[in-house]
Amino acid sequence: MAEVSTAIPAFIGYTARAGANNELKEKAVRISSLLAYQRHFGEAPLTHFDVKVNNQNVVEVNPKKTVDYFMYDCLRLYFANGGGDCYIVSVGNHQEKIRKIAIEKGIDALEKEDEPTLIVMTESANLSTEDYGALCQKVLMHCATLKDRFAIFDAGENDIDQVKTFREKIGTNNLKYGAAYFPYLTTNLGYHYSDDSVEVTGISDPRMQIGRYSSGDNGLLVTYTGNQSDAPKIKISKHTDAEEKSISVVPNNSFVLEITIPKTGASAKDIVAIWNGLSDKKQFNMENQGTGADLIAQEITSPQALTYASDTPSATREKLSKLKSNKTALYNQIRAKIDNERLTLPPSAAIAGVYARIDRERGVWKSPANVSLVDVIGPTLKITDQQQEDLNVDATAGKSINAIRSFTGKGTIVWGARTLAGNDNEWRYISVRRLFNLIEESLQKSTAFAVFEPNNAMTWLKVRTLAQSYLDDLWRKGALAGATPEEAYFVKADRGQTMTEQDILEGKLIVEIGVAAVRPAEFIVLRFAHKLQQA
Repeated sequence: MAEVSTAIPAFIGYTARAGANNELKEKAVRISSLLAYQRHFGEAPLTHFDVKVNNQNVVEVNPKKTVDYFMYDCLRLYFANGGGDCYIVSVGNHQEKIRKIAIEKGIDALEKEDEPTLIVMTESANLSTEDYGALCQKVLMHCATLKDRFAIFDAGENDIDQVKTFREKIGTNNLKYGAAYFPYLTTNLGYHYSDDSVEVTGISDPRMQIGRYSSGDNGLLVTYTGNQSDAPKIKISKHTDAEEKSISVVPNNSFVLEITIPKTGASAKDIVAIWNGLSDKKQFNMENQGTGADLIAQEITSPQALTYASDTPSATREKLSKLKSNKTALYNQIRAKIDNERLTLPPSAAIAGVYARIDRERGVWKSPANVSLVDVIGPTLKITDQQQEDLNVDATAGKSINAIRSFTGKGTIVWGARTLAGNDNEWRYISVRRLFNLIEESLQKSTAFAVFEPNNAMTWLKVRTLAQSYLDDLWRKGALAGATPEEAYFVKADRGQTMTEQDILEGKLIVEIGVAAVRPAEFIVLRFAHKLQQA
């Protein structure tokens, strides 16, 4: 018989778009890669940065605000950690405010889908603690109703007190259908930004006005963009030959702008016309300030330095894109600094990827713990052994929280394997709950052939044989505990055992199945004794 998939997560959250015309909003869309996500839902929103510089050196790089919409980046982390096929439920775009009612509609949309087995709410933790707690309770109820799903929650960012609040708000019902993880992760993923989404402050602007070289209000405005130490100058001279009518404008390599005009003078607009035709202006700029005859009559035979408004250049705010051509070194330095900034993300998406990888490589009965995370630098909080104990065993209500820890020489490790029902001996472990989900769903689908078959001993035998064969295979793989098949499982379906005559008359074929699921070795206890010397 064919098993159902055990790790097909559904991600509920906000996307850049939902199809070409918003036709995919509040619909579960199956994808198998990040490329498919980009095609249907776009990418991450642009992050706006404030960059402060001083003396052409980057001093500080800060995102203008915390990234609120991280569905795309969570998917990057999911696929990096072994995730495969999944569903996306878009409940809004990046211009909309994150709202509880919108995410509730996304949860409701999953009722129409049969394949998803995991539920992750990427942006929900940005809501108030009351709204987030209510959403978690709704997801747990959804999983308990369908009995084939499991929820992955984020218990807090980097403060143990956030875990306490999460435990208070999540309630006490259906806890065996979910698990929570703490804290958030500092990832290797960079921000999504453009040159125009980065504003740079502290850049000196040495452009200075040299005045007008004509009578009245007519004349030229010449400016120079560059360091004041370049000592830019201007020189205006007339041809010696009275018949010479040409105008020459030459910015040379010595930071001198040389203008040669006819003996009779020249207008500012004629000089600017020649200037505009030059390809290499060498950081000079020229504008026509004239409104009348705008004749240039004054000569500057000895190069005259441009005057600066003050000794200290003024600081300006510029888009990063404007620095690309004239301040290349600073531009590249800023890009490198921003590229080194790293995203902090909730762990749920990475954990969903771990579930998928462990299920594929080891089986759903292997706890998704004691495994390292990919594309993760470390947790945002270094958890101590005492904090780990308090997270794992909740003395008040038994709500276990799985820690993500960093160990020397090992990296960032998922260091917890419990459901939220930490006090429930039957459903304490994630692997046990998900193994039962697998067995129940697989057998329900595989025994569908018996519907409307004759309700007699032959049909009962077929059903028993199918179930026994499947469970025997699981036992041999190590999913069930016991030295013999009889110790590992039982299957009953017969008159007098599971069905009465009345049941048969009512069209019921009742099958009872019991399994002894393996449980993880959560604690390794080594006992040592002092043995006395015997000889």
